[in-house]
Amino acid sequence: MIFDDLDLEEEVLDGLWAMNFTECTPVQELAIPILLEGKDLIASAQTGTGKTAAYLLPILNHLVKSDHPEDAINAVIMVPTRELAQQIDQQVAGFAYYLPVSSVAVYGGSDGIMWEQQKKGLQAGVDIVIATPGRLLSYLKLGLIDLTQVQYFILDEADRMLDMGFFDDIMLIVNELPRRRQTMLFSATMPGKIRELAKTILIEPEEIRLAVSRPNDKIVQSAYICFERQKAWLVKQLFVESQPDKVIIFAGSKIKVKEVTRTLRGMNLSVAEMHSDLDQSERDRTMYAFKSGQVNILVATDIVSRGIDIEDISVIINYDVPNDAEDYVHRIGRTARASADGLAVTFVSEDDQESFEKIEKFLGKPIYRLPLPVEVGEGPEWEPSKHRGSSFGRKGKGGGFKGKRNSR
Repeated sequence: MIFDDLDLEEEVLDGLWAMNFTECTPVQELAIPILLEGKDLIASAQTGTGKTAAYLLPILNHLVKSDHPEDAINAVIMVPTRELAQQIDQQVAGFAYYLPVSSVAVYGGSDGIMWEQQKKGLQAGVDIVIATPGRLLSYLKLGLIDLTQVQYFILDEADRMLDMGFFDDIMLIVNELPRRRQTMLFSATMPGKIRELAKTILIEPEEIRLAVSRPNDKIVQSAYICFERQKAWLVKQLFVESQPDKVIIFAGSKIKVKEVTRTLRGMNLSVAEMHSDLDQSERDRTMYAFKSGQVNILVATDIVSRGIDIEDISVIINYDVPNDAEDYVHRIGRTARASADGLAVTFVSEDDQESFEKIEKFLGKPIYRLPLPVEVGEGPEWEPSKHRGSSFGRKGKGGGFKGKRNSR
């Protein structure tokens, strides 16, 4: 389906044509007609499917077509991270280029100047606010924002927000919204807690589900079966002879990110770290340095696995196995963009074997086992059944240098 086939106003279509948007993605084709009818929606769609446009275009269309207060906030988009808030704000600017619609991104970790800029934007009555829960709640508690005329409320990457512990913040914000509104919930996964949230804040919603896409065939996937304590040695070995242009190393915690960063800096490699302990100015400088090539290796938590558009990533390294297959797909999906090839390497410790086996079952095929370098020593046996139920309780524990080297 093309956008011309949808019931969108000419001014909205003009913005799409200017950005060379012609054909709808599946989530846009399914979601936009529902949202144009004013219905609530719960949608399962991962990053990279075009879901942002799927809810932005109907909102912009409503703001152009119908009467709405010009000095009030008309739409609130909640997101888990400041980077995603910035990215969506940029997309609003693009789609609304020919429209009299304003927006502001509201997030924490910024300096006093940014706080004042955000406050002025809110008090001026912007049409669309894109916000992280914590910062928006701060403005509410200080009485600096009025949400009583909001007509459209969107939760983007709702599963990630609940994983980050934002449920209570979200509900406090929902209680400040009008009961009569259109609510949209987008989530990559649909666990029970998401469905409970949907029952609480949505009214007779329509539902669409898009299967999580398998990784790009251009990504060469491989894994080392290793002990936890061998991972640092593996990182060193991977960069001894050469350093790829752009590499992201995903670790399961801020502590691991800092440890890996120290290890690589000790090898005089060009490396930066990204995690929630950094303030906004530090994150911005880090992302700019990585995107511009000033830094070749980025060590990060899952803060950059979703919703962040970084081109030309040559290698993804999973220092820790992600908790589920969807997270694995999001992580390695950072590479092999456009027509480029990519490489994904995962370090699988004993306690991660069960999670890794589930990822392989989701993919429908085994991931190639790389033999451990002689210098690293021998790894553990591949025995996922032996470690059932251990992946969440014992992460980070290692074993001794015993067992046979694994390869397939």
